[in-house]
Amino acid sequence: MMTKIYPRTGDNQTVYLNAVINDPSIEVGDYTIYNDFVSDPRLFEHNNVLYHYPINHERLIIGKFCSIACGAKFLFNCANHRLKSLSTYTFPLFYEDWELNKADVASAWDNKGDIVIGNDVWIGYEAVIMAGVHIGDGAIIGTRAVVTKDVPPYTIVGGVPAKEIRKRFSPKIIKRMQALKWWDWPMEEIKNKLPYIMDGNWNQL
Repeated sequence: MMTKIYPRTGDNQTVYLNAVINDPSIEVGDYTIYNDFVSDPRLFEHNNVLYHYPINHERLIIGKFCSIACGAKFLFNCANHRLKSLSTYTFPLFYEDWELNKADVASAWDNKGDIVIGNDVWIGYEAVIMAGVHIGDGAIIGTRAVVTKDVPPYTIVGGVPAKEIRKRFSPKIIKRMQALKWWDWPMEEIKNKLPYIMDGNWNQL
């Protein structure tokens, strides 16, 4: 768990995200950063995690060493209206006017589950991640993409809705990277291997 909030001296636009998270249903790995040049990045829970109400007991899980750009949003299940109903109107939410059972409020929307982001994921400017989506390790989410489906590891996606653009590496390298899990290494080992990581020299890891 990071205690240091700002990775760089004099830069108040970028934070280590798990140092500013208070909600126990949001889990963020070490060294994951969030940058915001519009709002205070310390307000990530309020400004970027939307429709995330306790009634659903849903979680946002983000791995280590992720980079999240300004304005990225995570939209949870309460943003969904129930599609099986003959009306999209959320009658159960307004149970008082319609004399419905308060305990059935959650039936107003479809529940698609948690949002899970892997390690070393880059989420671009103003991208939107929808409820229930799982994003694999090493994936890249393009600027203003709307991600409605799972993204495999080391895959670049973009567009509305987001579609695969290409794989970052060959299947052989992807398999090797998933086995290495460098983000779980001790800091000293990462430091020692950093030249190879930064230069893309995977066969030296």
